Amino acid sequence: MATLRDLLLPKPREERLFTLGDFVVFILIAVLLYAGVTLAVKAPPSVKGPAISLAPSALPWYALLSVGRMAAAYALSLTFTLLYGRAAAYNPRAERLLLPLLDVLQSVPILSFLPVVLLSLSAILPESTAAELASIVLIFTSQAWNMTFGWYQSLKTIPKELNEASNIFRLNTWLRFRYLELPFGMISLVWNSMMSWAGGWFFLMAAEIFTVGERDFRLPGLGAYLQEAANQGNYQAIFLGLLTLILTIVALDQLVWRPLLAWSDRFKLEMVESDNPPTSWFYDLLNNARFVIWLQTRIITPLSHLLDQWTVRRFPFREQESGLSRLNWHEILVSVAIAGALLYGTGRAGQLLFTLPLQQWLTIGLSLGTTLARVVISLLIALAWTIPVGVAIGTQPRLAAVLQPIVQIAASVPATAIFPVILLFFLSLPGGLNLAAILLMLMGTQWYLLFNVIAGATAIPQDLKYTSALLRLTPWQRWRMLILPALFPYLITGAITASGGAWNASIVAEYVTFGGSTHTVLGIGALIAHATASGDYALLLAATLSMVTTVVLINRLWWRRLYVIAEEKYRME
Repeated sequence: MATLRDLLLPKPREERLFTLGDFVVFILIAVLLYAGVTLAVKAPPSVKGPAISLAPSALPWYALLSVGRMAAAYALSLTFTLLYGRAAAYNPRAERLLLPLLDVLQSVPILSFLPVVLLSLSAILPESTAAELASIVLIFTSQAWNMTFGWYQSLKTIPKELNEASNIFRLNTWLRFRYLELPFGMISLVWNSMMSWAGGWFFLMAAEIFTVGERDFRLPGLGAYLQEAANQGNYQAIFLGLLTLILTIVALDQLVWRPLLAWSDRFKLEMVESDNPPTSWFYDLLNNARFVIWLQTRIITPLSHLLDQWTVRRFPFREQESGLSRLNWHEILVSVAIAGALLYGTGRAGQLLFTLPLQQWLTIGLSLGTTLARVVISLLIALAWTIPVGVAIGTQPRLAAVLQPIVQIAASVPATAIFPVILLFFLSLPGGLNLAAILLMLMGTQWYLLFNVIAGATAIPQDLKYTSALLRLTPWQRWRMLILPALFPYLITGAITASGGAWNASIVAEYVTFGGSTHTVLGIGALIAHATASGDYALLLAATLSMVTTVVLINRLWWRRLYVIAEEKYRME
């Protein structure tokens, strides 16, 4: 296993950084943004937000509203995942476009689209409906990409013998999905669903507290409750809101996700039962409940058999086509129509962008550089404490038993929920919003890094630890020759996700309305919010596209390069 000095001489790379699919995807994003900006022109100049009650009795209702938005977004994400992932896995022609699209979309700072989506929807829908729909779309985009990649990977790795067995038994599309694809991909789907749901809280809180200029798009929910409590300096309401949020997250973990993990363990492909399978007290309770057993045997099983029989009659078995089939005239017509729409949209978007003076482009560049500096600072601070703490937790079981539950509870609270509380303390300080912005970015990045460091430290083979002890390595030599090289792949994985979280946090952190006044700092997030508030839609389009382009370029030119180095040089083998 190489040391970190090998970073200076990376191996030459053969894969292309950018493909034609990437270019098409970028054009598609630009056209969609232009369409949103065009609709935003008709958005109402002012939007009156809802009245948020700080009464403790309102908290259960607000918690229910927040969970309802998350559930609606997850249902949409799951449907998208199953359909999109299957199309990409089984249609070679669709795979060429769908995978680059997914790759770019997962790199895009999702919150940068929030102003455009909110304004465009409010132009065609009632304000409250537009805000609700925008929040669901925002949460959906934070959940779907991760789940879709996991589902696609599961479908592509189904063993050949199982595929052959499904053909021998002449399983149609539904039966193949139910008895082969879904069971094989269930564990990955559940784990990715858990991660996507946890990440969705960050974006839910951001959507519930979003206000820009005279437009108050807040939504009744836990995020708006915490913001209103911080605005009024009501510490009791802040405590109750945070307590309700933590209890809601813990309850969902115990009553939904842990039972699903325990249930999905049955789908493992293994010859010997695991020594430590996942367990759940609630799953055991449901599994032994008479009503659940009756429901399973008398209702669910008969109905599922009827559905199977109907699909067999209605949709008989058909051999899967291999390779690229010839295009029919319907596909050609649709392709030409899409290409024409993209060319037209690109031209119109280009015309709008050319109306911007050079001074505003320079402002965009300076804003991007300032936000990038904050992202780098937050990452460096996060690395400075997560590496030693993560290694300590990952290598010392006694310390892990004490700290890991505390860390998990702390990480479960979305940074955007605490941000109004942070503002309450920092805005009175010199450079307070700058400090608050960096702190929010730090809170949005540090947990990704910490959990990856813990996983990397835990994965260091025991024989390598014994060898380092036998060689009498000094602490510095042990870190340089064993720990840091072993952590490197995990650090890169965590840093890629963490940097995305920091860019997203900039949208919320750099332009805030607090205590009846607006506070801003220089940055691309503030520029996007300012363009939204002032109705400068050319600047809004240019700033959003510039942010998307910058983040995608950083991912491709920097993070992907480090990821390849981690894969080739620092793999345990």
